[in-house]
Amino acid sequence: MIQLLLSSLLMLNSVTFAASLKADLALDWKPEPEFGGFYEASLGKLYTNEGLDITILPGGAGQPVSQMVAAKKVKFGVAAANDVIESRAHGAKVVALFAVYQNDPMGIMVHSERNIGSLKELFQSDGTIATQKGLPYMAWLEKKFSPFKAKVVPYTGGIATFLHDKNFAQQCFITSEPVAAKREGANAKTFLVSESGYNPYLTVVITHEDTLKNEPDAVKKFVSAARQGWKQYLNDSKKTNIEMQKLNSGMDLATFDEAARLQLSFIETAETKKNGLGWMSEARWKSLYDQLVELKLVKSGLDSKQFFQNL
Repeated sequence: MIQLLLSSLLMLNSVTFAASLKADLALDWKPEPEFGGFYEASLGKLYTNEGLDITILPGGAGQPVSQMVAAKKVKFGVAAANDVIESRAHGAKVVALFAVYQNDPMGIMVHSERNIGSLKELFQSDGTIATQKGLPYMAWLEKKFSPFKAKVVPYTGGIATFLHDKNFAQQCFITSEPVAAKREGANAKTFLVSESGYNPYLTVVITHEDTLKNEPDAVKKFVSAARQGWKQYLNDSKKTNIEMQKLNSGMDLATFDEAARLQLSFIETAETKKNGLGWMSEARWKSLYDQLVELKLVKSGLDSKQFFQNL
């Protein structure tokens, strides 16, 4: 009887192991609150409960996540919506599954003492603006507000120059650099790029079309676990922030907590309350696609319905 029981347990363990899908989730930056829900799902064993064995791969500047997914080096990745469109325009079969940020938290921060009232005024005033050239949002701002009076220089990271030069402005993630600047005593004011009309989904989970076609149940389970992880993280981020901070000591815990608080309104909207966290609309994807076509960054003739799949 005991031998039969042991045999049954071994068979059960074998079935459980075989049913577990091993997969990587490649991030496009270091562990920070913008990825909090994914880490929450891992720490809370939400992936495991769905029969998934997910390894989160932290990223950094220039991490080619879309290419990694397109080449099937990883099953899942995190990218911006414009990356999805540009990748598909070049023949890559990547598809979006879940959009964390419903509104783009990318912005440009200035010193409040300058009394700048808008993005347009900023670009047409004296001073220096540091941005990462080559990004679609800069092409959009150039089209919308040029000729610039301000001097635009490459963004090299950090806030050191901003802290010491009142006429210096720089790109920022509203949950990151402005928080750091405030902690250093600077009075920063942030203008969101979305105010100009360019508002892509951000922190978007992507996969390959083949993965979605051939492993639909596993993909759905991953999205379900991620969605639950984000629900829990938005409700209480403290424990997960502590664990992420251990992986990213460059950001202190107080900044983790403040960033988690600030990003809430960018993640949870009237649409996500109605349709679920991560939900995406075809209208938003088509609008972004049309803008990229207008900027001559992608070709026309693509079907915006193929960019994403709500699960």
